Amino acid sequence: MNDASIVAPDGGEVIDLGPARIRILEDGATTAHRLGIGEITLAPHSDGPPQHRHAQHDEGFYVVSGTARFTVGSTVHDAPPGTLVMVPPGVPHTFANPGNQPVVMLNTFTPDLYVQYFRDLRDTIANSRQTTAQPAEVMGRYATTVTTDYA
Repeated sequence: MNDASIVAPDGGEVIDLGPARIRILEDGATTAHRLGIGEITLAPHSDGPPQHRHAQHDEGFYVVSGTARFTVGSTVHDAPPGTLVMVPPGVPHTFANPGNQPVVMLNTFTPDLYVQYFRDLRDTIANSRQTTAQPAEVMGRYATTVTTDYA
């Protein structure tokens, strides 16, 4: 039998990705890898990842504070606090923070496949001077592709 997982406000694994900070709240260990959860804090006037599609997992974003800007294909949505964005496999998406305040979002992955992506991206950035192609290369390890094709 598994024990319950309780993560305190200052707990969890913190992954610093420059303008984005990811705090892993559930890495899949408690959920038999059915669900991963992170808290994303995105600095003001920052872009998120390049627009991409996941082939093997759903991704959810719940905006806790600030206003995130989601781009889904060619459609832009501003997402104030209390907004939930659910992205099924195959749907192109990205997010950014165009505002003056940090954006904080709860981020879910079902299954937990993408939790390791954040760790690998951090390690790739730390071990290399090149940053342009890094997210796309690391995404490819997790059934995710950068896309400009929105059909």
